[in-house]
Amino acid sequence: MLKLKRLAVSRFLPVLSFVWTMTVVTALISPVALKAQDPDAKANSQKARAALDAMVRALGGDAWLNLKDTTLQGRTSGFYQGKPTGEITDYWDFHQFPDKQRIELTKKRDWIVIYNGKEAWEVTYQGKKALPKAEVEDYQRRRDHSIEMAVRVWLKDPRTVLIFDGQTMVERHLADQVTLLSADNDNITIQMDAQDHLPLRRSFTWRDPLYKDKNEDADEFDDYHPIEGIPTPFAVSRFHNGDMVNQRFLYHASYNSGMADSLFDVDAAVRKFKK
Repeated sequence: MLKLKRLAVSRFLPVLSFVWTMTVVTALISPVALKAQDPDAKANSQKARAALDAMVRALGGDAWLNLKDTTLQGRTSGFYQGKPTGEITDYWDFHQFPDKQRIELTKKRDWIVIYNGKEAWEVTYQGKKALPKAEVEDYQRRRDHSIEMAVRVWLKDPRTVLIFDGQTMVERHLADQVTLLSADNDNITIQMDAQDHLPLRRSFTWRDPLYKDKNEDADEFDDYHPIEGIPTPFAVSRFHNGDMVNQRFLYHASYNSGMADSLFDVDAAVRKFKK
């Protein structure tokens, strides 16, 4: 009798092992992977990619995808809780992809901010000073969630999930909305004009590491003009949790000017002030 019981248990063990294994495997499959297997989700993802492809074509196609650098000149103004602070100044913005940027402020261009990889410096007549950690993290967060990075980096990652969210209104424009979700649950949402497919708004959410509350940062783009075959927004408004914090209006833009690396050399900028 005991032998028969042992035999029954031994025969049942493989079944138990299989059931346990499948339970563990199912638990380990991410919701993203399960969603990717769903036909409706696949069709939705294809629609999202088609919208993003249309956006890239509207922005200039290969010419936009292969940009090496941009030069912008305009006026920038600050806001607090959505109200103007009165801080208005001219600026020159030099950006070399992927992670070098130099911003010169005031009419005399005597206040310079340089981002070079993970380093960030402020340069004035008094010399150079490293930017506060919070400012650097804010800059890097916005850079890593830009439309350029969404297309150049996020879209190339096979783990990124694309979701077509339908249509919405952005500043009286009907817009197609697409959300990109990374493997670690990060996100970028892009709203594109339903007619000409140019970006109207880019936003992302992030959780404050100290207070754990969720924040939303967004940029809105308007007043596009073709510059060297690249549609360029001459008005850009920045928002934080729904409040406008900055607004920029362009006077001039140019592309692929062949910037020298010395432009992003902090010590070279300091030496120039001392001449």
